Amino acid sequence: MSDTMTTDAGDASLHHLAEEEYPRLLFLSERLRRFVDWVGRFGSWFIIPLVLITAFDVTLRKTGKVQIWMVENISWVFGSTILQELEWHSHTVMFTLVLGYGYIWNTHVRVDLVRENLAFKKKAWLEFLGLTVFYIPFCCILLYFAFVYTYDAFMINEGSASLVGLPYRWTIKSFLVAGILVAIVAGVAVWMQVAMVLFGPKNLRYPLMTIEWPEDAGSSIEGKERLDLERAEDLIEMKARERTERETRAR
Repeated sequence: MSDTMTTDAGDASLHHLAEEEYPRLLFLSERLRRFVDWVGRFGSWFIIPLVLITAFDVTLRKTGKVQIWMVENISWVFGSTILQELEWHSHTVMFTLVLGYGYIWNTHVRVDLVRENLAFKKKAWLEFLGLTVFYIPFCCILLYFAFVYTYDAFMINEGSASLVGLPYRWTIKSFLVAGILVAIVAGVAVWMQVAMVLFGPKNLRYPLMTIEWPEDAGSSIEGKERLDLERAEDLIEMKARERTERETRAR
């Protein structure tokens, strides 16, 4: 079978697997993918405190003496330094926890000057070798240094560089360890799936994370379904038809 696998005979023999039919390697890859997906969705919620704290800080800073009064009479949390550090911490948590999520959904920026013009099997080999030689080993090195970075902060009970900043700096640094670890799990999940593509039966079909099956090529971009304007239904016409149907039923 050729790299593109687009012949009619090949299409006729394709078997789309249900989840209960997944081989063990693919089943494990899917479980890891779901874990990374859950962590990423959880981390994305930190955009809410990030936005709220930033807006509150900017508004409070314009009040001048009101902020000073709130710090002195309500809580030190209302200090500008504390609020800014909470902004940074919220951003850190969100960014680190969605690293792996971005990879399994193929939304990270790729410079695909070469890759996009390759055949399907060559893309799969490029992904496989990239994960084996670069992505996973590099993330493991990052994990080691992130752990040392966090451990040192814990041992000396590191706090903010500012006298009025947040204590326990190791807590936020630990999210760097967690985020890189989840990114490694994402890489392993994709590695297992691509290994199945390269070394498993060629007629099996299942959702892929970072590459597209030959028959689906061009149907998505950066992990999102590509909108075909020629085939997409006109929204105005659809709404008009729904309104007409409602009026007809009302009669």
